[in-house]
Amino acid sequence: MATTHPKNRRMRRLFRSNGRSLIVAMDHGSYMNVLPQAADPGKILDAVREAGADAVLTTMGIAKEYSANLGAMGLILRLDGSGSMLDKDASFEQRYTVEDALRVGADAVAAMGFPGVNRGETLHNLGRISSQCTEWNVPLLAEMMPGGFDPSYHTPENVTLASRIGVELGADIIKTTYTGDPASFGALTRGVFAPVVVLGGNKKGSIEELLTMVHEAVLAGANGVAVGRNVWQHEDAGGVVRALARVIHEGASVEQAVRDFGQ
Repeated sequence: MATTHPKNRRMRRLFRSNGRSLIVAMDHGSYMNVLPQAADPGKILDAVREAGADAVLTTMGIAKEYSANLGAMGLILRLDGSGSMLDKDASFEQRYTVEDALRVGADAVAAMGFPGVNRGETLHNLGRISSQCTEWNVPLLAEMMPGGFDPSYHTPENVTLASRIGVELGADIIKTTYTGDPASFGALTRGVFAPVVVLGGNKKGSIEELLTMVHEAVLAGANGVAVGRNVWQHEDAGGVVRALARVIHEGASVEQAVRDFGQ
């Protein structure tokens, strides 16, 4: 009888049969102020679950305290961190192990990759975590950002380079910023031999702006999105997720998804 590799089973908890995933990121509270919008994580989790989110990327605290709210959504646990927004000079380090993630029921783990920052500190973290993931057959999501959070480094060429570095280090999923146009993002996805999800980034000015970015990324080969502030900072988190699901999983146009938003 044929058997399914444990890592493949876990990946199927994150990605639907169409190879796409809508991931809601709720890992911000470990380093920045998420109040008052995220004062009730359980309420947000219930809303995004019911609206069609496939997985949640979150912290150890939320994973432990709100497991009942996850339902069938996949769980991706962030393993690394960088102090807090109060620190003037924080560096990323691995805080938890893959074994810790498995103990709270995680299907995958996540860590940052910042080529060009602190002599490759985060890349060393990724290599170490990738080794642990191989031992335990757990998928690794690498958030690849050249130069870290400095947007001046986020050229299409640098973002593509960072994404390729991530899969070379063993990541099973790449989360990265949109390069700004379908042509350059298509070149990125063609050169990365792993699923790519585009990050939502800072809160957009309108739902149409967010959906346009996601629509273009999917057409250029993205396997979905990992969006945080544009969901949980919105007064209608479920509505945003429903609109995203229309684009990602149903092939709706931006115009269709905007028209149906809030209904």
